[in-house]
Amino acid sequence: MSAQTVKIVVTGPFNSGKTEFIRSVSEIDVVSTERKITAEAEKVKSTTTVALDFGRITVDDDLMLYLFGTPGQKRFDFMWEILSEGMLGFIVMVDSNRPETFREARSILETFRAYAPTPYVVAANKQDMPDAWDLEDMRVALRLEPKIKLLPCTATNRDTVKAVLLELLYSILEEMEPQHD
Repeated sequence: MSAQTVKIVVTGPFNSGKTEFIRSVSEIDVVSTERKITAEAEKVKSTTTVALDFGRITVDDDLMLYLFGTPGQKRFDFMWEILSEGMLGFIVMVDSNRPETFREARSILETFRAYAPTPYVVAANKQDMPDAWDLEDMRVALRLEPKIKLLPCTATNRDTVKAVLLELLYSILEEMEPQHD
């Protein structure tokens, strides 16, 4: 019997850590469509995803995760709907050090919820940084209901990335189980 594949989308604002998140857990070289970027954005980083990032993780013999990272820049948002097709869940990456991106993260979250009513979690990236916002303050700023999972994360740390993925998987499995009255 072949393994079940689960498509998960990793989305969020520009420079929130989507590519690093996928790179830190993918068992294959990440297929990436990064391009050099203009001088203005270059102050933050030198490349940006223009179409998608793709990574894969084998959880066990029965389950394989396909991770699709979206571009974070608005001008590439036409890719979002394409990438959302067939997803069983998504992760919204938020840079804990850049509150100026919180409103955009909230907007991206709402956009993906409109594409598909699938389970999702919010990953508060860069929680290892000294200026990282506290999770509860982020929850308020992002206007997240208490039932929404807001998880601490460091995209370059495989263990925290796995913890975020597991929480999303639990939510997906919970939703797939038949409801008993």
